[in-house]
Amino acid sequence: MLGEPQAPLWSIDGRDWPNREHSRFLTSGGLTWHVQEMGQGPALLLLHGTGAATHSFRDLAPMLARHFRVLMLDLPGHGFTGRPARAGLSLDGMARLVAGVLARIDCEPKLVVGHSAGAAILATMALQGTIQPAAVIAINGALRPIPGAALFSPLAKLLFLNPLAPRFFAHRARSRAATAKLLADTGSRLDARGIDLYARLFRRPGHVAGTLGMMAQWDLSGLERRLARLSLPLVLITAAGDRAVPPADAEILAQQGPMVRAIALAQGGHLAHEEDPAGMATLLLQLAGEFGILAGNEPASTPQGDAGDALPAGKRAAANAASA
Repeated sequence: MLGEPQAPLWSIDGRDWPNREHSRFLTSGGLTWHVQEMGQGPALLLLHGTGAATHSFRDLAPMLARHFRVLMLDLPGHGFTGRPARAGLSLDGMARLVAGVLARIDCEPKLVVGHSAGAAILATMALQGTIQPAAVIAINGALRPIPGAALFSPLAKLLFLNPLAPRFFAHRARSRAATAKLLADTGSRLDARGIDLYARLFRRPGHVAGTLGMMAQWDLSGLERRLARLSLPLVLITAAGDRAVPPADAEILAQQGPMVRAIALAQGGHLAHEEDPAGMATLLLQLAGEFGILAGNEPASTPQGDAGDALPAGKRAAANAASA
């Protein structure tokens, strides 16, 4: 008999986890959650996408924490958060579970930012009324059915139900080159640290099982139609080099109504916020100022740091945002 697939271990895999000093664990919805919180000010929720964890915002979050109380968490079945029953890995299920965590820590985010599938969860929460931010911001948001999903979803279901599948994929991830290729196939170029963190997670069958389970339960067919009912702004940031989510999807979604708008970045892949965290922080801070979230509506200051050479891309994107 095969036991439960081993999840990432905090004492081993999390020994030098990014922003570890801001981590804590709490119980909500029958799960143990890994949560990170840093900074003071208006609450800002960052939500990662499929197969990732809080490390996805390792460089972006500290920049935003100069202006916000930044909250991050590992989604159910991802990273160091427990894996729920199958229904908890669906879009609606995850939205309810994340809302439960926010209620548990008494957090009402003024701004929410989601990457890829994380954006779909946040949009669903806004439609359910469990969050009421000034805006929902999607970074390469997966808000429309992915081409080929009709074939892929049943395959993911079969893999999810096969107890050997997570172990097989985790075994393959023991080759760092396999993880590097997987990330490169999204159109992104990460540094060695970023690749190593993803490889660390993919080597654990429990994380792979959570990722496969999320893919198996995911259904975006109804979300696109429901977006027209959003009563708050939805900003869709896309990167030209994204090979995972077609950037053209944002232009299609922008036709849903005046509350949806698209901002196109000339550079970056699916993980643009990891490739250029300083440029992304600049854009997000300028959008926050536009929505009147920052204290006194003061213009957002530009983050300074090693990624400063990437700021022009962010500034160009912000200019596009102002004219959109």
